This record gives sequence, C-alpha cells and structure tokens, in this order.
Amino acid sequence: MAWINDEPQGDPGRLFAGMEDPDTGRVDNILRIHALHPEGLNAHFRLYEAVMSGTVSLRKIDRELIALRVSQLNRCRY
Repeated sequence: MAWINDEPQGDPGRLFAGMEDPDTGRVDNILRIHALHPEGLNAHFRLYEAVMSGTVSLRKIDRELIALRVSQLNRCRY
C-alpha cells in the first residue's frame, strides 16, 4: 500500500500568505492541494494571477466565463 505524507512542510500560514480569496478570506482548495510541494503552489498561483489579471481588454467576469467553459470542455468536475 502506498503512503503519502499529507502534512504540509513549514508554516501553512506563511505558505498561503496573500493567496486568500478576497471575497471569502479562505485559500481555495485547488491551491491547498499544493501544500506538499511549495514550488508547485507558487507556480500555480503565479500562473493563475497572470491569466486572470493579465489583460485589460477582458473584464474579470469574461475571464471567469472563459475559465468555466474551458473546464467544461475538459470535463473538469471541480
């Protein structure tokens, strides 16, 4: 049987600093899963920020709708 350590390394408060959802004050689950690999967490968060705020020609709602449609096309259940 495989065994995977499920406890984040280091201080979780520091690990997720600045990654809280501004509406809820919580860290999204999709980011929390990266706690075991901090480098992956930081890369994922930087990518998300770049995609979701990287252009002035699209409103945030438009970017969210595009992300939703891409998830639907990829059959993502999350």
